[in-house]
Amino acid sequence: MNPSPTFKQLQYLVALSEQLNFTRAAELCFVTQSTLSAGLKELERLLGTQLLERDRQTVLMTPLGAEVAERARAIVTATMDLADHVAAAREPMTGLLRLGVIPTIAPFLLPQCLKLLRKHYPELRLALREDLTANLLSRMEDGQLDFALIALPYDTANLLVEPLFDDDLVVIGRKGDPAMERETITVTQSLTDRLLLLEEGHCLRDHVLYACNASNRDSSSGMEATSLLTLVQMIESGLGLGLVPEMAVSSGLTESANLVSRPTAKPCPKRTIALVARRSTSRLIVLRAVADLIRSTKA
Repeated sequence: MNPSPTFKQLQYLVALSEQLNFTRAAELCFVTQSTLSAGLKELERLLGTQLLERDRQTVLMTPLGAEVAERARAIVTATMDLADHVAAAREPMTGLLRLGVIPTIAPFLLPQCLKLLRKHYPELRLALREDLTANLLSRMEDGQLDFALIALPYDTANLLVEPLFDDDLVVIGRKGDPAMERETITVTQSLTDRLLLLEEGHCLRDHVLYACNASNRDSSSGMEATSLLTLVQMIESGLGLGLVPEMAVSSGLTESANLVSRPTAKPCPKRTIALVARRSTSRLIVLRAVADLIRSTKA
């Protein structure tokens, strides 16, 4: 029987396929560059084929190397899930929990949730990563994250989903703007034409477009914001209007003498906050406990 690749070698291959850079891949695996390079050369020798194309400037995966890396990623993730399962069976609410959160949720929901987590589960250590939804789900699929806190609707067909609560979208505008005179605002075409949007990649952009029955369009005056804070500042400057999550309004993000917020007419446009995990996760007890804790913040 031919020798089998080691778990470390498969980890090295997965890391390099993602980074296409020996230095960054080595840092990701917490080894030296020479250790990573030697491990990959030994992997190629064991498999009897070239997996990488190397020169001094670039690293590329061969077609077979890319296929092997994809299979290795599944093996690495399954192995990590197995180890987590054993640990979770002993003491489920302990150890490291790697949680991803999108930027339009993190600053408004996490402070209270982290306080409750520390109070109720002091042995559960949290490692947080803030990123866009697509990036978080990719990392979760690769086993780099355990759970992700995202907003729906989003394609979650291959995930375990714990819906938490609905978050209405509120109209924000500059004080004195004629569009903000009503106590309740209907999302009309004239309002939609003035809406400022977050840049591509933010799911809130898609939620706003969905609420306006618009498949896609450029933001008002061709301007887009990189964050909710920037979006609010643009609105305060009189550049347009915005549909902003109610949790951001409640947190004080839009508190300004120059801004006015108004609810929309029913049915209110909204997003659903959800905690998601891989279907293969071994941490179902933790998933449900954390989901219940987050729901309690809205009770």
